[in-house]
Amino acid sequence: YCLSANSPQLIHVACVCAGHNASRDVVTLVKSILFHRRNPLHFHFITDTVANQILSTLFQSWMVPSVQVSFYDADELKSEVSWIPNKHYSGIYGLMKLTLTKALPSNLSKVIVLDTDITFATDIAELWAIFRKFTEKQVIGLVENQSDWYLGNLWKNHKPWPALGRGFNTGVILLYLERLRRIGWEQMWRLTAERELMSMLSTSLADQDIFNAFIKQNPVLVHQLPCFWNVQLSDHTRSEQCYTEVSDLKVIHWNSPKKLRVKNKHVEFFRNLYLTFLEYDGNLLRRELFGCPSQLQHALEELDEDDQCYDFRRERIMVHRVHLYFLQYEYTPTDDGTDVTLVAQLSMDRLQMLEAICKHWEGPISLALYMSDAEAQQFLRYAQASEVLKNRKNVGYHIVYKEGQFYPVNLVRNVALRNVNTPYVFLTDVDFLPVYGLYDYLRKSIVQLDMANTKKALVVPAFETLRYRLSFPKSKAELLSMLDMGTLYTFRYHVWTKGHAPTNYAKWRTATTPYKVEWEADFEPYVVVRRDCPEYDQRFVGFGWNKVSHIIELDAQEYDLIVLPNAFMIHMPHAPSFDISKFRSSPSYRYCLTTLKDEFHQDLSRKYGSAALKYLTAQRNI
Repeated sequence: YCLSANSPQLIHVACVCAGHNASRDVVTLVKSILFHRRNPLHFHFITDTVANQILSTLFQSWMVPSVQVSFYDADELKSEVSWIPNKHYSGIYGLMKLTLTKALPSNLSKVIVLDTDITFATDIAELWAIFRKFTEKQVIGLVENQSDWYLGNLWKNHKPWPALGRGFNTGVILLYLERLRRIGWEQMWRLTAERELMSMLSTSLADQDIFNAFIKQNPVLVHQLPCFWNVQLSDHTRSEQCYTEVSDLKVIHWNSPKKLRVKNKHVEFFRNLYLTFLEYDGNLLRRELFGCPSQLQHALEELDEDDQCYDFRRERIMVHRVHLYFLQYEYTPTDDGTDVTLVAQLSMDRLQMLEAICKHWEGPISLALYMSDAEAQQFLRYAQASEVLKNRKNVGYHIVYKEGQFYPVNLVRNVALRNVNTPYVFLTDVDFLPVYGLYDYLRKSIVQLDMANTKKALVVPAFETLRYRLSFPKSKAELLSMLDMGTLYTFRYHVWTKGHAPTNYAKWRTATTPYKVEWEADFEPYVVVRRDCPEYDQRFVGFGWNKVSHIIELDAQEYDLIVLPNAFMIHMPHAPSFDISKFRSSPSYRYCLTTLKDEFHQDLSRKYGSAALKYLTAQRNI
């Protein structure tokens, strides 16, 4: 924490989070807390496996100063509450807050507990300070429920759980853990639940029903919080009576299934506040508190600012925030061990390629998207509106948040590569469409070429069209015919022949069996390899040598390059990227790229000894 005797008090916050959607919601909640906070924070997340993977990666890469994060396995707590029938859409996770005295460390005395659909409009330290107002007997702080639910009679035969008056809402809770343990909370809530379930049969509002039944029996134990600490925006609530001016608000709770479409005369203001944090640049929340510089700042201070290539050096040590599995993801492994994932990266300007790729490739896909926070939300809306993308659950979308002036293309590729769940990967670019049926063909080739026991990189020959509307060839014969007519070309033949010449297109035309080719300088084919292949070299950012360096590494590790006779992919036209324009127009950009190449060769020599000499010699001969 880098705390001193004069540092502000450490505040503990707990949250139950399960699944992909709740993990996105938590980020907006956390941003709203970090934006206003002046204190060090310790977040305690009770998570399922999905949320644990997403949030642990996010916080490790976010590197927010004076924030600590702990995770607790929800699976280990399920047996504590699985006996309680629950009709609420939150399912078993909606009951987990009852277990916090057991789940959280025994030396933790106080904690603020929040639902994931909460937005803060003030410093959370103000809420923490209310613990000091508790009487000696009070163990829990809650805001009154602002709907008429617990008053009953909302409809015929509506019978809510017992509650004190209007009851209390458990979206925001101050839990005095030390005192709760002392009075035997675990046994008390169980006895309450068992007794009420005899007549109620199930909970309707998950943990909230049990908290309320407990409070009805033990009213002296509750400290009622002012209602602006949990302004509940479900339809038909009294939330508008909680404040005279919207500026009085402290916490907004989107506790209606309608979320942002809820009815309230100030909903536009609330929605804008929420959207501000939803799209807020999380990098800005890395600011120092209490003069505690981060590891990143220490590393940056060691760089020479007068170095002509300072910006490239800085990029290499930048840590980009990463949000894995931004959308729902489901994958079932195949039994035969031949499954292959298409791996690619993209930015906002290539979103239009996603639907076409999904139509051409039915197998699993791992995509890393380089975006700002606001762009990530645009992408989310795009994906949720697309019939094609909505129906594909085997696509992992991983957001790498923008920072710095270069496109860290290889870092983004590595995020997509690290998060595959299959034994093999097809390393491609998002501008290419694979031939229909390539997924099945690759799986058969993996078996035929004994990829499991040999070091091979299977080359998928690349072609291109300059036409935006293309009748896509369904076979090699169709492709060759279009090649002869000039509708298609071998990839980059008119600007960068060397990149794909070693594929030997002349041989490929008549080939009926796979054939081996030798590495040559600047060769950058698209390949299928085992998942444990070397990662991309992250020093190469923007345009130039980002794929070339990877193929060199494969060759240095003695992978055989094998061209597949019936595989192909076609590059679709698009406007030139910003980075290629920089490369063409900036002498210093080109100078720094040459410097990086030289350093890459030196590193190769250290790793592979004399075997690496051929790459340096080949480079000098160009």
